Amino acid sequence: MNSAVFTARSLTKTYVSGETEVHALRGVDLEITPGEVVVLLGPSGSGKSTLLNIMGGLDQATSGQLFFRGEELTHLDDRGLTTYRRQHVGFVFQFYNLMPSLTAYENVSLVTEISDDPMRPDEALALVGLEERINHFPSQLSGGEQQRVAIARAIAKRPDVLLCDEPTGALDSKTGIRVIDALLSINAQFGTTTLIITHNAIIQDVADRVLFFTDGQISNIRKNEGRRAAAELNW
Repeated sequence: MNSAVFTARSLTKTYVSGETEVHALRGVDLEITPGEVVVLLGPSGSGKSTLLNIMGGLDQATSGQLFFRGEELTHLDDRGLTTYRRQHVGFVFQFYNLMPSLTAYENVSLVTEISDDPMRPDEALALVGLEERINHFPSQLSGGEQQRVAIARAIAKRPDVLLCDEPTGALDSKTGIRVIDALLSINAQFGTTTLIITHNAIIQDVADRVLFFTDGQISNIRKNEGRRAAAELNW
């Protein structure tokens, strides 16, 4: 357990609405090793985002255990989860959540100002190929460029884990390849453990492992013999 980044044991999540119970996770067992790229595939409502949110400290499990490097996250209170997120986790979502009144540099600075050992914002933006766009506002950037600013913001605090929920969902195929390439480059350069939720089955080829979700459970796991580069994806 101590050598794993994440270890989940019989993890469940149940949402209650009136007299209705929705079982989002049904006893998930999982281990994620350092530096892995893991893709989560499955239909909407299969539990992918719920699991990612619990792993990121944005939500709490109903039962079971989740460990991060041997520390039990399922025992942490809200303050403890906030500290965990701030120190260890970077998030990339489908929608970029950039502040429209701030430049790319200033959007990344929002994270670096509250981090213990951050990169410089211009350094993080250079890592995703936006060194010449640091003074541009979101409205002056394409969708792919905005997503890469979001990735730069996520990695600027040097997180141990990068959690990506449909990072290419709002992008065309060519732009999506550039975004996936940026994520893979960060993983290769820094060893950042990376989990990617997607509905695009083609993206599974860039992963070390693919987790297939059905009805709140991992229905299948596939290990890839070798990752493909983002540029090789045939969308």
